[in-house]
Amino acid sequence: MQIEEAKEKLIQTFGALGTSWGVTRTMAQVHALLLISSCPQSAEDVMDALQISRGNANMNLRALIDWGLVKREYKAGERREYFVAEKDMWRVAMQIIKERQKRELAPIMQTLKEIKNIEGEGDEVEKQKFIESVEKLNGILCQADNFLDFVVKSEKSILIGNLMRLVTKKG
Repeated sequence: MQIEEAKEKLIQTFGALGTSWGVTRTMAQVHALLLISSCPQSAEDVMDALQISRGNANMNLRALIDWGLVKREYKAGERREYFVAEKDMWRVAMQIIKERQKRELAPIMQTLKEIKNIEGEGDEVEKQKFIESVEKLNGILCQADNFLDFVVKSEKSILIGNLMRLVTKKG
């Protein structure tokens, strides 16, 4: 396989997986393009490489900046902005975890907190079962949130070492 074909295949695969990761196909493709680029890319470079509109390129570049996965760079004497993806895959993974916690876990945990206190008349048994279900769901989500906080705050070497010991530990 030639290098250009390999790059195209990676970009297309990232795009296909993007929806499973909670982002759009194009956002994942832009991220993949910037990850494999050896030099900063302009919005025009992204547009040309992915055959997308200026608005689509700008919207997805802004989203990647908001996620903390891409940053802007400027070249002396040029008005054009350039974009560079974080290349440290550990940092990329940790940033994605933080963003998904904020965008997915936090809202459901807030909703569970709000609906836990049921007022008014109604079937008391039904209310109690509902409250128990909400508390169980909240408990598992809190554990997941705490685990993700631990992962994000851990140093890579310590976390990987502990996980390897856990996986290889014989019962």
